[in-house]
Amino acid sequence: MAEMEFGKLCAPTLKELFVKEMEGSILSGRLSVGAKLPTERELSDMMQVSRAVVNAGLAEMERKGFLTVKPRSGTFVADYRRNGTVETLVSIMSYNGGMLGRAEIKSILEFRMVLDTLAVRLLIPRIDHAGLMTLSDCVLSLKETDSPSKAAEIAFNFHHELGILSGNTLLPLIFYSFKYPIINLWERYCLLYGVDSLFRNTEGLFERIKDRDVDKSVNYITATLNESIEGCRKIYYE
Repeated sequence: MAEMEFGKLCAPTLKELFVKEMEGSILSGRLSVGAKLPTERELSDMMQVSRAVVNAGLAEMERKGFLTVKPRSGTFVADYRRNGTVETLVSIMSYNGGMLGRAEIKSILEFRMVLDTLAVRLLIPRIDHAGLMTLSDCVLSLKETDSPSKAAEIAFNFHHELGILSGNTLLPLIFYSFKYPIINLWERYCLLYGVDSLFRNTEGLFERIKDRDVDKSVNYITATLNESIEGCRKIYYE
């Protein structure tokens, strides 16, 4: 019998549990925007954790845009829609069991359209044989898998590589910061429409890049993403 391997199990820390509880209170509406939180000492007593845990948790939530700390006034619930980061989006997904709302999904797809079209406009005039081989390897790997999670990871690597090959130093960093929600959406796409559909979409874009046709590549990105935004292959959670 082949030896089976399992990943290490890690229990959440007290800080992670504190943050999860507080974020849940905000995302559920139990704590409204502008509400003043109890002091760190009061939160420590109420939740039976150390002040160090409370202090570290509040600092993390402030960084994510959930809280605003006003010296000598206290800590207040912030409007995370105005102050949030990609980390905030991940927290929203975690709260919703890994799912995003219709508005968030549409926004991510529209943002991807901007990133991908800019990447191909920049990379096509400069891509060399090595770059094309890197993209080709991703396409071949995608063709050979039937796992939605693996396919989503490969598709992410393909599009992240577009950013790297574009020569723009910010594009791959921005794209990578959205890795978790983007992979989540591609995996859902595969579950709904099949891994082969994702492969054919990726292969179609690669062929247009290989032909060094900027306009056809941009039009292809626009058309395939619009299918998921408002067309025949929507990926919204109902």
